[in-house]
Amino acid sequence: MAERRGKNMELEEQVMGIIINAGQSRSLCYEALGCAKRGDFDAADARMKEATHYAREAHLVQTQLIEADEGEGKTKMTLVMVHAQDHLMTSILAKELVTELIEIYRTRPYQA
Repeated sequence: MAERRGKNMELEEQVMGIIINAGQSRSLCYEALGCAKRGDFDAADARMKEATHYAREAHLVQTQLIEADEGEGKTKMTLVMVHAQDHLMTSILAKELVTELIEIYRTRPYQA
């Protein structure tokens, strides 16, 4: 019983790692967008670089969970896991869209 509880805690920590890292990535993307709106592209690029780091961390945890499951349903699916996947996917989408928006701002003259 204690071993199972330990595995559940480890899984919960991994899932929280996805949520935290994906959320940080998404937040940094929106900070970058704000920088681009002000014409501060160096800051926007720095925020996007940092966002990429957090996105990779979240994706790495997801990949580890998928590998551990081996496509056999070994990992119990929980609502928090679905929530983590939702965070990861929305952060990936935010990163893609914000990247495009920054490029639009970069190619248009800044207007205060």
